[in-house]
Amino acid sequence: MSAANNGYPALDEALVTLAPNGPELRNTNSNHAPMAIEAMCAMGRGADALPWLERYQQQLTPRPPRFERIDQANWQAAIGDPRYTSDWFEFFRNELEERPWHEVVDAWAARLAAGTIAAALHGVIRTGHAARAIALEVNAQRKRELADGLAYWAAEYVSLPGKHRSAAHAMPAAAIMRVPTIPIERRGKFTSLTGAVTQLNSFNEFNSVIDAVDPASRDASSFVSDLTATFSRVYLANARDLLTTIAFIHTVTGPAALRWMLPCLGREATETALMHMWHASAALYSTFGTAPSSENIEPPSHTAEELIDRAIATGDEHAIKFTEVCLSESALNPCSEYLAAASHAVAMLSKTRAEISKKM
Repeated sequence: MSAANNGYPALDEALVTLAPNGPELRNTNSNHAPMAIEAMCAMGRGADALPWLERYQQQLTPRPPRFERIDQANWQAAIGDPRYTSDWFEFFRNELEERPWHEVVDAWAARLAAGTIAAALHGVIRTGHAARAIALEVNAQRKRELADGLAYWAAEYVSLPGKHRSAAHAMPAAAIMRVPTIPIERRGKFTSLTGAVTQLNSFNEFNSVIDAVDPASRDASSFVSDLTATFSRVYLANARDLLTTIAFIHTVTGPAALRWMLPCLGREATETALMHMWHASAALYSTFGTAPSSENIEPPSHTAEELIDRAIATGDEHAIKFTEVCLSESALNPCSEYLAAASHAVAMLSKTRAEISKKM
């Protein structure tokens, strides 16, 4: 689906409403409102965005208090420290006033790349949605949202274990077959995706995964397409309940969000960002997966518009964002796994929402 600029006034209105809110919900999950609304606008469904936000708002929290000012001399000490979330926001607001937005994205995507797994990839995903919107029109609301995305990425930054040796000349479709998974009997129970991924710190078999691919061996857009197609198949092979559905949705929406930043990135930043995006998606597979991919995938019978209708009808932010990404990626790389994955996720999340409603 193309991001038609005439569908975006709803985003700017929503961003004004969301300005006082922080990056997380009352239950400590990530605030998906700006991402889901941007996705609806990209699908030409801006009219659905504000009614959706009205229902979602009850979960939002205020911005956290300032902790300590960040500047060019001390920013490294504040990386990965959530206490600085609002200070990072002010830092990036100033950066975006002083420099063109695409220069800020280029510089900081490279610096933050190793922390791509931050908040279960939501830092990079929120930044990607903001970058796509601001590329259509630069205004105060979209600059503020870009600052919020980068701030969340920086404050939640956490790196994954991995030892650089020499990159294999492989694409993700081949490399995924060699990614080890934590044995089921060794997997603990965690309340967050980011917490679950910490198990990789003691899973030495994962250390070589970062070098399993070579982003320089293919142009960046083709590499992202291979990433999203590969992890759409991984999604279909492994999404068996709410937790795994959410986990594997992010292995596709993360790379797609990086695609929206690629026009801003120089060669070195691009290759670094692609390497760490592979690493983060593979980390979720290693933590939650059991099968590397699905084969012989049948496409869903419904049309793209029907799929969009179903996704929005769920009211679920992940269903909306994932559907938009799968449609966008399918337009660039036509293959059945994208729409099959989106259809599966919409059905799974719709069922989950219905079950929750029955218990309330």
